[in-house]
Amino acid sequence: MAPPSDLLRARLEDRADLLEATRLRYHALERLLRAFFWKDRVRANLELLREVALAQPEVDTTLAAVLRRAEAEGWPRDSAEMALLAEVERLREALAEVVDRRLIAKKKPPFLGEALLLLEEEVLDAGPLLGRQQWAQAVEILPRNLPELRAACAAAEIFERVFKRPVPSGALPFDAAEADELRRALPLADRALEALWARLDRFDATGRVSAFLEKRATRAPVNPPRSGPELLMHAVFWQDVARSRLKALWASRLSPVEPLEDEWPELLGWLVAREASTEARLTASDVLSEGRAGVLELAAELAALSHTRPTGPWNEEAAWVRLWTAAQRARSETGPDVERLRESLRLFIRLRGQGQTPARFFSPTQEQLPRLPGGRGGEDVEDLPGLVQRAREAAELPRTGRMSG
Repeated sequence: MAPPSDLLRARLEDRADLLEATRLRYHALERLLRAFFWKDRVRANLELLREVALAQPEVDTTLAAVLRRAEAEGWPRDSAEMALLAEVERLREALAEVVDRRLIAKKKPPFLGEALLLLEEEVLDAGPLLGRQQWAQAVEILPRNLPELRAACAAAEIFERVFKRPVPSGALPFDAAEADELRRALPLADRALEALWARLDRFDATGRVSAFLEKRATRAPVNPPRSGPELLMHAVFWQDVARSRLKALWASRLSPVEPLEDEWPELLGWLVAREASTEARLTASDVLSEGRAGVLELAAELAALSHTRPTGPWNEEAAWVRLWTAAQRARSETGPDVERLRESLRLFIRLRGQGQTPARFFSPTQEQLPRLPGGRGGEDVEDLPGLVQRAREAAELPRTGRMSG
């Protein structure tokens, strides 16, 4: 006995909603493509075209699965479910036929979803009518349901939440959980926005639309974004804010080293860990070599020791040992960042000899501290460990003089 209609719909589960939505989209899109000025109609409804194209693989899979089940269970042909399946199949064939007729390309894609995306490219390649405004072109080129636009907006939401709020002076603007979110959002935003600008370049032959959006993206958003171009400008603005805040953070925590942008995600969690423990190490990875991690650790130690006089318990010897350990880790590295670190250490050595020590190079005791591991024997005094050792010895000299006096 065939199951009743309500049971059939229950067996379809959420697939019934998908097929109903597909039937409506097929019908609307077919009417647009059969219109006399069909290109204008499609340009004004590219989001509908992309919805159909992106959902098509799931629709094909669902239709095949439901038809197999209907045949196996003997669903009645006059049921509402079978009528829905038949209508969706008929509309799909009709849509495929009109899409094939509208395509200019001689080699037609085998699947309807691919054919629709190719048709979108051809419509945008044809260019706007004379006199079309740049904003109208931007809306056409950037439909709201572009996957790259959704990704850029997801990253922008994180940037806005983290960097919009006020932060006490000297504090990190994010905690460990937010650092992990930023670590994933930074490369996501870079890839998504790069793809979106490439799309604009692809379909904006004059470059005027891109220039128009770039200029407007420098303004802080006032109203919630709704159209595709507004979503793009919102994402660009908050990515720029995030990059600016992070550059300021690197300058305060890692000067004189300037981290590469590929290294930024690796540094976020480490900076949070350093807030809890100065012994936190920067782990080497595919992006950071062992030596490069040592360079960044040495920069962080130098920056921390050059800001303000310490408050509460502070172990000067432990700070020097961390400096020397990081220098040993980075001793094989070369390049501008390493040379800047050498100059900073040389500057400290010169200033210490003149009694102009930076405030954090301060010890509350008069006791002379022991030599760092390794001593001077056999070391190049101009490599990073050698310069740290010389700086340590220069820091001891004034105390030695006071003690002998």
